[in-house]
Amino acid sequence: MKRRRPFTGTYTALITPFKDGAVAFDELRQLIELQIKGGIDGLVPVGTTGESPTVDNAEHIEIIRTTIEAVRGRVPVIAGTGSNSTKEACDMTRAAHEAGADGMLLVAPYYNRPTQEGIYQHFAKIADTTDRPLMLYSIPGRCGVEISVGVIERLRAKFPHVAHIKESGGSLDRVDQIIQAMGDAVTVLSGDDSLTVPFMSVGAKGVVSVVSNYIPRQITQMTRHALANDFRKARLAHRKLYPLFKAFFIESNPVPMKAALAAAGRISSEEVRLPLCNLSAASRKALFATLAEFHR
Repeated sequence: MKRRRPFTGTYTALITPFKDGAVAFDELRQLIELQIKGGIDGLVPVGTTGESPTVDNAEHIEIIRTTIEAVRGRVPVIAGTGSNSTKEACDMTRAAHEAGADGMLLVAPYYNRPTQEGIYQHFAKIADTTDRPLMLYSIPGRCGVEISVGVIERLRAKFPHVAHIKESGGSLDRVDQIIQAMGDAVTVLSGDDSLTVPFMSVGAKGVVSVVSNYIPRQITQMTRHALANDFRKARLAHRKLYPLFKAFFIESNPVPMKAALAAAGRISSEEVRLPLCNLSAASRKALFATLAEFHR
């Protein structure tokens, strides 16, 4: 059985760099090295930030394999393997398991709008395919459905490896409900950079971060202050970083992040796949004004 490490702290939701329509694997490897040098606690390839809806299945699996190979066991890799198709999610989860992922991130089924019973059965079917840790991903703003606390409790009772949730519903009250119901049986990670410190103040254990693509060390330091219960330092870090938390979501993620990384020379192109498109002129001006102020 693969040695399990705790999924706490800062996990970067990795972008997927593209060049001339193809995945730029060399650039992906370079980004991974920058992340590890920045002290990141773990990596999450091919989530929404990694444009999972528009990479094909072969690319998806190769991105996971490349990330695992490049990491070389230095930090945990939680592979995005969710889908609104249960069969596809099972297939992707098996492939990630075989590739050596430390865990898998499973988004709630989107568009289908299943009942809570359907959501339970969806995740239960996936959980049967692996014994690796599974991180549920509740983001009702994108999926149209929420993973209820009751479903989380049922899954955790039957499948001990369903022990984590990325919470992107924007509600401190919901995070508190999960922790009140589950205690330490489920690790909650924030799915929103701007809510990391508030969520950690009631018991969340870190963040799956978009902004750490750009500043891994600063985001990691912020979560480590919170994990050490030093919320004065965590709050100061949050306040300094808050303008970036907003600016990087001025348009749909990961469009602003790719623009910033390309401008910084960390990727060669800010290319995204349709239906995403490049940053508008007005948003570009606002984003880079915020970045200039941050680096001043």
